[in-house]
Amino acid sequence: MSRYNKNKIIKDENGVRRLDTIIHVPPSRVENDIYIQIYGAERLDLLANRFYGDQTKWWIISKANNLNPRSLYTPENVILRIPVDVENYLDTIERYNNGR
Repeated sequence: MSRYNKNKIIKDENGVRRLDTIIHVPPSRVENDIYIQIYGAERLDLLANRFYGDQTKWWIISKANNLNPRSLYTPENVILRIPVDVENYLDTIERYNNGR
């Protein structure tokens, strides 16, 4: 799921269409999250495909590790947290944004 899939299209006061803002909080830590050592730069979309079977969920790994949201690459020599409770996290984001 792309992080833009659930964005609503709204019109501003001038009638210009745009995507509504969605707030993405970092995923909560759970006991069975996966931690991996990164030695060289890795691509987040490839990691998401390996762990989630969906390359479009790269942003979840990025958000969980406070990485640059404009880059698909990890820093070198870091330990990355791979959240495992992804479906619950996506449901939480949807409930939060629908309730505001």
